[in-house]
Amino acid sequence: MSDFQKYVQRYLDKIPSEDWIGELKRSGEKTLEVYSAITEEQSLFAYAEGKWTLKELLLHLSDTERIFQYRILAFARGEKAELPGFDEENYAAASFANHRSLESLLEEYKLIRRSSQILLETIEPSVLKNTGIANGNPLAVETIGKLLVGHNYHHLSIIEERYLSELK
Repeated sequence: MSDFQKYVQRYLDKIPSEDWIGELKRSGEKTLEVYSAITEEQSLFAYAEGKWTLKELLLHLSDTERIFQYRILAFARGEKAELPGFDEENYAAASFANHRSLESLLEEYKLIRRSSQILLETIEPSVLKNTGIANGNPLAVETIGKLLVGHNYHHLSIIEERYLSELK
């Protein structure tokens, strides 16, 4: 198994059921539930020096979801051009998430997640196996959709283990 396949698999393993479209909705609801229970002040918490704040992490989820949406759309429509990768650390550093209100970040996340749900619920099943190249690696539309879900669950685990435990 290549390093990339291992990278993908660690996210796919986070999806708790075979119903990944349903899990898209559930992971979004769980994320909103977790973030709705923290204060504006708590949203600026980072569990260690150099780690993202809860606000930066939430915007990272939104940024990543937007990128994955584009990949899904492009490959579903038959795009043949290779799509670039993205450096999540650079994106987070340039996000200015900590200058925004938690409410605005939550509203953005809700809208992006709803957009993902509509895209994935209405996509023709026949194009789920379409593949394209992103960040130098071949990916199928369905795999990207599942990565979107697994990535969200991955970060929910980190929030619960490293952030919320410190905030109690």
